[in-house]
Amino acid sequence: MVRLPRLAGPHPRSLSLGGAALPRFPPAGHPNAAAASGTPAPRSGRGRSRVRGRLLTFAFLLAVITYLDRICISAAAPFMMEELHLTVLQMSVVFSAFTLAYSLFEIPSGWLGDVRGPRRVLTRIVLWWSGFTMLTGAARGFGSLLTTRFLFGAGEAGAFPNMVRAFSRWFPSRERGTANGVLFFGSRVGGMLSAPIALLLIRRWGWRASFLAFGALGLAWAAAWYAWYRDRPSEHPAISAEELAWIEQDGRADAHAPGTPWRALVTSRNLYAICAMYFAFGYGLYFYFTWLPTYLIRELGFSLLGGGLFAALPFGLAGTADLVGGWLTDRLARLHGLRVARCGLGFASFMTSAALVFASTVAPQSIAKAVLLAFALASADLAIGACWGVCLDVGAEHAGVITGCMNTFGNLGGLIGPLVVGIAVDRWHSWTFPFYVTALVYACGAGAWLAIDPTRRIGAISPTRPLATPTRS
Repeated sequence: MVRLPRLAGPHPRSLSLGGAALPRFPPAGHPNAAAASGTPAPRSGRGRSRVRGRLLTFAFLLAVITYLDRICISAAAPFMMEELHLTVLQMSVVFSAFTLAYSLFEIPSGWLGDVRGPRRVLTRIVLWWSGFTMLTGAARGFGSLLTTRFLFGAGEAGAFPNMVRAFSRWFPSRERGTANGVLFFGSRVGGMLSAPIALLLIRRWGWRASFLAFGALGLAWAAAWYAWYRDRPSEHPAISAEELAWIEQDGRADAHAPGTPWRALVTSRNLYAICAMYFAFGYGLYFYFTWLPTYLIRELGFSLLGGGLFAALPFGLAGTADLVGGWLTDRLARLHGLRVARCGLGFASFMTSAALVFASTVAPQSIAKAVLLAFALASADLAIGACWGVCLDVGAEHAGVITGCMNTFGNLGGLIGPLVVGIAVDRWHSWTFPFYVTALVYACGAGAWLAIDPTRRIGAISPTRPLATPTRS
């Protein structure tokens, strides 16, 4: 059972997932807390409020459902190909249709969240993608399936940018890395559970029914989200004065979202560096979504059971890394400032991933290769909280657009990476060359981290004050 943060008073006392407690945030009034914001922290009150904890529960479930719906088609693919008479190439095009649509609609959906708020936009997104998940089960051939999956990808685009936009309103800067860690932990849980659950449903009721079941989960989430969530913490009926003061310690959000500074966005070095960094992340990530099982079974010689276990291992390790990395980037921000917390952590994580991927090419044993690749994904995911946190640092009220831009390039990397693998294996019969390229891409992504300035907001005349002043213990 997953227990998400219990938030007491104006600040979270602890985070507990799967029974493992994460380190506590400093209480209000603690010297580190005051240093973290540069202003006196609000004092603790006696009242208890779990509103932010419930928001994290919604975020966790959103991520789980997103990846259940996104990856379940991989488990259903053999049955769909047989019934719909699809070739391997046609099924590959269907997979790519989702990624292409998801990339194209990330920025518009993120911008819409900035303008209209995550409450309405996320409701629309989840209803849309849930509907097309269910319609996937009604496909009658290649054309209808291709259209449905493209529209599914268009609908799901913007889910994560809009949830991160909600975080920008509901969490002070020092907690956002942890919040992002919980969100992406949910995505890895969904990635691990999707295939086993889909196969159970398919075995009992057939592949068409599996899409209906997964789509129904999204409909339930959307109804609950619209009824419970408010775009502004001050409008939520369950919020306490103490928690509201804690949320607004960095300053109260504007009553109306300002116009999007498109010129500043287009000319921002920060945005280009963020997009380049996340392109590298997506390039490496999509290998695990697409080719990893084939590599484990056909190239390394694992059995179906062994290949399945080692295909799940990267997501298990990555889920843990998401939580640890989210806490770590917040901790580093309080102690050493945003540059170390975001750029330092990101650089170290990506360079370690590059080294682990390269090491997998020279490891002599199949198990060693599989384990090194699993830890490579975990290392990259250690920076996921920093990746999305830096968008909030530089984006403020425009976080939806900025995260949309970043995620667009991440998915473009995810579109290109599997193609490079396929071409290399098909033409040169080499699995080693694609890993060399992936290691190089990760190294370039590490370099992009060094070009990011998390203290300079896009559109601002001067850099923002750093989140934390280094403290010594």
